[in-house]
Amino acid sequence: MSGHFAAGAGKLAGLISRALGWRPDDFWNATPAELAAIFTAGEAVEGQPLNRTEFDRLLERERHG
Repeated sequence: MSGHFAAGAGKLAGLISRALGWRPDDFWNATPAELAAIFTAGEAVEGQPLNRTEFDRLLERERHG
């Protein structure tokens, strides 16, 4: 594993922990497909990144089941 990958993965783990309330173990046990699904869920158009408004809506929906 390269140092470049490790640095990027560490940053992503931190962001996901804050945004989704995941523990480090949740992140490291998630598959790439699960991570991709989180950031493309909802009404995101294929090929376009998830915008902040949609991300906030998904977080709110997750908090309230």
